[in-house]
Amino acid sequence: MDLKLQKSKIGNQQSTINVTGSKSESNRLLLLQALYPHIEIKNCSNSDDSVVMSEALSSSSNIIDIHHAGTAMRFLTAYFATQDGREVVLTGSDRMKERPIKILVDALKSLGADISYLETEGFPPLKIKGRQLSNNKVALKAHVSSQYISALLLIAAKLENGLELTLEGEITSIPYINMTLSLLNEVGIKTSFKGQLIKVYQQAAISKQELIIESDWSSASYFYSMIALSELGTEVKLSAYKQNSLQGDSVLSEIYQQFGVETHFHNTRITLRKSKNVDLESIITLNLSNSPDIAQTIAVTCLGLGLECKLTGLHTLKIKETDRLLALKTEIEKLGGEVAITSNSLHLKALKVKINTVAIDTYNDHRMALSFAPLALVTSITIRDAEVVSKSFPSFWNDLKALGFQVEKI
Repeated sequence: MDLKLQKSKIGNQQSTINVTGSKSESNRLLLLQALYPHIEIKNCSNSDDSVVMSEALSSSSNIIDIHHAGTAMRFLTAYFATQDGREVVLTGSDRMKERPIKILVDALKSLGADISYLETEGFPPLKIKGRQLSNNKVALKAHVSSQYISALLLIAAKLENGLELTLEGEITSIPYINMTLSLLNEVGIKTSFKGQLIKVYQQAAISKQELIIESDWSSASYFYSMIALSELGTEVKLSAYKQNSLQGDSVLSEIYQQFGVETHFHNTRITLRKSKNVDLESIITLNLSNSPDIAQTIAVTCLGLGLECKLTGLHTLKIKETDRLLALKTEIEKLGGEVAITSNSLHLKALKVKINTVAIDTYNDHRMALSFAPLALVTSITIRDAEVVSKSFPSFWNDLKALGFQVEKI
């Protein structure tokens, strides 16, 4: 399904957009719930990824297909490795079979796991024979995807002797590691994180408890972009958010001050307001190593405003649903922008001409569709395969209509 977004403006500033629960928190808690059934979860994400994760954890099949869900692939690899007596094949989409998982598999094998590759060495699909893992010490390069690290931490308390995880080199994506540790602590599992060493202590069972998941900050990023591209005084209300969030992408409230967007917290609701116009001669320079998922949104915001930006810390974007750096470069240049990328960075030059009216290809990547949609406040735009947003934000197009966007199927 392709969608045409006519040039619009936010016309309904009174309604509150209810954003689904954080995908990152939901997937972590779903795995913990599978290990400790006394956990009850409220406001779980309704994203495709979390639905896939939940279905996989409750399935009795010996073939588990997680489609495009990268987080599920990493977390479930660790989970099924610990399920003594259970044998599964863990597979996914063609793109998933191109996404590396060797670092995590090697770490699990060093703990005693029985995992083998069914096609290409180092990549899914995997054959996993669950067993009790008695080893409790492992080392991992610290600059790799934090999901590898979190996958190990989430199963750690169920290991016979807990886990001591040594991180080698510079640690990136620390907020996601801290999120995992905070959720472990919240359910009653003892942890420590000192220097390069993380310890998770063995915990056979936990008490019955209910956990309410905060709404997804990554999903809020698209509304920050919309406000940045709007007239002075424009507002959007979102729920439900915390000022002391566990999510690394909550840094949005600081970053978007550079775009003239204020964030006001009211209990569990936030109001985003365009309070000033940005200096078009300024250069947005950010290291996003701790929050790479908002890089696409920021780059497109800068394009829409005609700003130059230099973004670094983006090395994990090349192994996502698509090579996000290359996809950004391709689509921004279709719109008339000029982009240079490396394996770790993106440099967008200031746009001095009107943005082209084009169709944006989404590459089976939800964040491509979501991040380019706010450009409808600047020009008419077509989003191809727009239903891809269901991976993280199923209600997105209806929410845009509620704000006054003109959205039509073509």
